[in-house]
Amino acid sequence: MDESTSPSDEIDDIEDNDDTTPPITYDISSYGSDPEVEALVNRLNRGDILIPAFQRNYVWSISDASRFIESLLLGLPIPGVFFAQDKDNRQLVIDGQQRLKSLQFFYNGIFNPQEDSKTQKVFALTKVQDAFEGKTYQELDNRDRIRLDTSIIHATVVKQLAPGDDDTSLFHVFERLNSGGSRLSDQEIRVALYHGPFIDFIRNMNKNASWRNIYGKESIRLKDQELIIRFLALSSKSTPYSKPMKEFINKFCGKNRNRKEFSSYRDIFENTIELFDEAIGKKAFRPEKNFNAAAFDSCMIGLSSVLEKGASPNATAVAYAYQQLMENDDYRESISKATSDEKQVLLRAEIASHFFSNL
Repeated sequence: MDESTSPSDEIDDIEDNDDTTPPITYDISSYGSDPEVEALVNRLNRGDILIPAFQRNYVWSISDASRFIESLLLGLPIPGVFFAQDKDNRQLVIDGQQRLKSLQFFYNGIFNPQEDSKTQKVFALTKVQDAFEGKTYQELDNRDRIRLDTSIIHATVVKQLAPGDDDTSLFHVFERLNSGGSRLSDQEIRVALYHGPFIDFIRNMNKNASWRNIYGKESIRLKDQELIIRFLALSSKSTPYSKPMKEFINKFCGKNRNRKEFSSYRDIFENTIELFDEAIGKKAFRPEKNFNAAAFDSCMIGLSSVLEKGASPNATAVAYAYQQLMENDDYRESISKATSDEKQVLLRAEIASHFFSNL
C-alpha cells in the first residue's frame, strides 16, 4: 500500500458514537442442560454444535488440554459452556470452545489437526498423574474411559423467541457474554449468527481486486466485509434506513441469510468499485488520512445509481465529479458528524447522487 493510504483497519465512523442500540424488548428463552462428554463430542463431529469462524483459533497447549481432561477423569468441577440456538436448531458456541475442542481432539486422537500439515500430533495426555500420563483416549483403562464418557458438562442454551424475523437479541448475547479475549467486532458476530450463502458471498466479494487495492489488506476484524454489506443494505430499495446502523445491517443479513441468487448484488458492487479504482485508486473514500465509511457508502450509492440507469461514464469524468464532491462543505459535514443519523445518511447519499448524476 502506498504511503498516502492509512492502515486498512483505521476507519472513520465504522462505529459511530451516535449508533446506540434502540430500546427493543426481546423475548429470549434460556435453559440449562447437563450433556455427557461423549454426547457433546458426537454432536461436534456431526456439526450439530458449531464453533463460529472467529473463534476457531485454538490456543491451548497439549498440556493445558491434558490437565482439563484430567480434571474430568478425577471428577473435579469444571466451568460450564454457553450456547446460542439458531433457527436451524444448531447450537453456536458462545463460551467454552477451548474445552470443547480439547475433548474433540482427544476423542478423535489428533491434537489440534491442521488441514495443510503433512504430520499430525497424536493426542496423548501430558503432564498429568501417572495413571493417565502418555495415554490416548483408546488407551485409557475401561473404567477411566467410561468415567470420561459419562462426565457431565453443564450447558446454558439461549434462544430468541421474538422478534422472529432476525437474530438481533442473539447478536447482543454474543456481544455481552463472549469471553474469548478481545471484544468481538460486530461483523465477527454476524459471521457466526448469519452463517450461510449470504455471508459466503460477502467473503467472496471481499477478495475483489479493485476493492483490495482501495481498502488495502484484508481486515482481521472483518471491517471490510461489513462495509460491503453496509453499501448493499443502504442501496437496497426494499428497506429504508433507520438507525442504529448496527441493527440495520443485522436485519439485512438476517433477511438475506439464505438467499440463493446474488448476481444483482455482485454486479452493483463490482461495477461500482472497479470504476472507482480506475478513477481514484488507493485514495478513494479518504477525504482525510483514514478510510471514511460514510464517504464510501454515499459515493458508492451515488455512482451505482448512475450505472444502474445504463450510463457508462469514463474514469476521468468520475474522478472530476468525485473531486468536486469532496470540496462540497455540506457533504464534508455529512460524512463527519452524526454519520448514522437518518438525516445525515439520506443527505450525503442525495448530495453524492447529485454530483454523479450528470456523468
